[in-house]
Amino acid sequence: MDLNSPLFDSIRIKPSCDEPKTAAAQTCETPGCKNAGLYRAPKGRKAEGQYWRFCMDHVRAYNATYNYFDGMNDAAVQAYQKDAIIGHRPTWAMGVNPATAEGRAKGKGAPKRDWAYVDPLDILRAEGVGETARRKAPEPRRPRHSAATLKALDVLGLDENADSAAIKAQYKVLVKRFHPDANGGDRSFEERLRDIIRAHDALRTAGLC
Repeated sequence: MDLNSPLFDSIRIKPSCDEPKTAAAQTCETPGCKNAGLYRAPKGRKAEGQYWRFCMDHVRAYNATYNYFDGMNDAAVQAYQKDAIIGHRPTWAMGVNPATAEGRAKGKGAPKRDWAYVDPLDILRAEGVGETARRKAPEPRRPRHSAATLKALDVLGLDENADSAAIKAQYKVLVKRFHPDANGGDRSFEERLRDIIRAHDALRTAGLC
């Protein structure tokens, strides 16, 4: 890059709105002073971002007597200093929604939930966070069966959570249904009956009934 290029001579930077365009365009704002107002001085409280234009002598005199808290009592000054720690931003207690608090003050009743944000997975409530949070009961442990045991349960039409009483009751129902005596001597269900008996024996061997 050639810094001596004549192109750089044509680059112009837009002056700030707060800066004087020319020295002659701004004069000192002290009554009767004709000097150039080259120096800024804040106008004070409730006029933040606004400035006076003074010459050197008058800006020194202004700064020597400037007091931002002029007109404020001690309590107001202390409150201002306290709010300055948090940047003069509103605060409220943890877990309190200002909108719902205002509704309770007007007698509209309690809010529908005790948090000001959405917790769709109930993660915080499950961990006991909040006044009305309830810890979820642990899910029961699912029994672990072998493949042979699961197959035997399937033959009887039962799932893996079936207990001894359910297995015995289901076995009796199926034996009565497929026994030849219950089908007028028809032996077409004998193979099905053998499967049921073998499945029951496998479950008994596994200690489930």
